[in-house]
Amino acid sequence: MSKLTRPKILLPLANLFALGGSTLYLRSHLIHNHTEAEARMDELEGTLRGHIGLIEEALDRLEGKGGAKGAKT
Repeated sequence: MSKLTRPKILLPLANLFALGGSTLYLRSHLIHNHTEAEARMDELEGTLRGHIGLIEEALDRLEGKGGAKGAKT
């Protein structure tokens, strides 16, 4: 009987292959999810920058009107 066909060798060997395969599979999913989350955050950042710009413009207009009223009185 060869050494590789013994049950004492086959079970740990199968466990190692299963562990290695599942590790690679889960790592690929982790990398994929990370890149998708990064893309979503970039999109969100662009949207927020646009909104912040609009808010700053509105504040500048309001402060300009408020400053003009203060200068008149």
